[in-house]
Amino acid sequence: MPHRHRHRRGHSRAMGAAVAATAALLVAGLSGSASADTAPVASAPDAARALRTDAAPPALLHAMQRDLGLDRHQAERRLVNEAEAGATAGRLRAALGGDFAGAWVRGAESGTLTVATTDAHDVTAIEARGAEAKVVRHSLAELDAAKARLDRAAADRDTADAPVWYVDTRTNTVVVEAIRPAAARSLLAAAGVDRSLARVEARTERPRTFYDLRGGEAYYINSSTRCSIGFPITKGTQQGFATAGHCGRAGSSTTGSNQVAQGTFQGSIFPGRDMAWVATNSSWTATPYVLGAGGQNVQVTGSTAAPVGASVCRSGSTTGWHCGTVAQLNTSVTYQEGTISPVTRTTVCAEPGDSGGSFISGSQAQGVTSGGSGDCRSGGETFFQPINALLQNYGLTLKTTGGDDGGGDDGGGEEPGGTWAPGTVYQPGDAVTYGGATYRCLQGHQAQQGWEPANVPALWQRV
Repeated sequence: MPHRHRHRRGHSRAMGAAVAATAALLVAGLSGSASADTAPVASAPDAARALRTDAAPPALLHAMQRDLGLDRHQAERRLVNEAEAGATAGRLRAALGGDFAGAWVRGAESGTLTVATTDAHDVTAIEARGAEAKVVRHSLAELDAAKARLDRAAADRDTADAPVWYVDTRTNTVVVEAIRPAAARSLLAAAGVDRSLARVEARTERPRTFYDLRGGEAYYINSSTRCSIGFPITKGTQQGFATAGHCGRAGSSTTGSNQVAQGTFQGSIFPGRDMAWVATNSSWTATPYVLGAGGQNVQVTGSTAAPVGASVCRSGSTTGWHCGTVAQLNTSVTYQEGTISPVTRTTVCAEPGDSGGSFISGSQAQGVTSGGSGDCRSGGETFFQPINALLQNYGLTLKTTGGDDGGGDDGGGEEPGGTWAPGTVYQPGDAVTYGGATYRCLQGHQAQQGWEPANVPALWQRV
């Protein structure tokens, strides 16, 4: 198998040696370390503290126990391990560059992180971080590019018989799920995707949107259709909430679950994406919570994206709290109304009445319920619109309980300056300056006070 990026090889070997010299076992088989030219790296407890895994409410932990077959200790340990795994995977993604081919966690407590690479020379560096290494043929960039070609080809085609396609890092392929296999083959051919990159899987049910739904609290559109509040937000001094685009169009009015006048849709996209936001009137106040089981508040402390294999829970008015795992991140799905992309696919069940609602991992907001198939009696799947893309598109700020609890000290409390800014959505690989230094983003998130790059090594790497 040919190896790409030979110009990196000296750097990779040096990096691997430095990592091997400093690696230390931290949490449940996962480890974290720093290469010679970086600032000290947060230990697993530090990464968990930065992402507030301790803020997971009892109702969420209970749902994880029920749906994932865990006891309470395992559920708590899983959230800690997933926080550390995300940070470790982010650092390895930055270090491996074009060789990186994805990462995922597995095990009841998410105790094993696997990182894939296209170059066997990277194995030592991956293992030095406490992760398992898998050498594969295609880089994540190759798979993402192939999936993007499928998205472009699908824009001019009827994909009802091949309604779901995604990048599957575990198998190093782009998967097309089809009612009719011929429809998948036709889509792959139209996109010019090499069959060595792709796999066709059969499915029997077409995904659908969950219209008459709720995420945390119910709300009504134009006094008729019911949907769900995803996450409370602000836009400057304006308060409101994020929800699914298929719930309403710009200009549509909303009332709350108590039938009191609430607000107006300011923006809505569907299909293509499935995102919207509602500006509320002065009678309503945005809070940093999602409605949990038994009316309990579920705390939201940030929006760090969970990795493939991580636990994720959903709140909905029809079926309440249900949990599962993140199956794939970069997914496209075709509903009767059209295709949306990219969405995240999960193993969490949902039913009509759950649309627009909240997906949360620990205390980290993940997205708003879009659609799926199956139900919570026989099992099913769901797709959610990632919250960070929604926040970025509309310039919204997630309402959180954050503040000064992100960890660390910026050196005296004075504003250090730089390009980093609270409220900005950052993606892996983005570079900012802060306090006279340059940092690279390791995990997708919306920045907030207390999560300055110098304070949260789980999210930022000094370069």
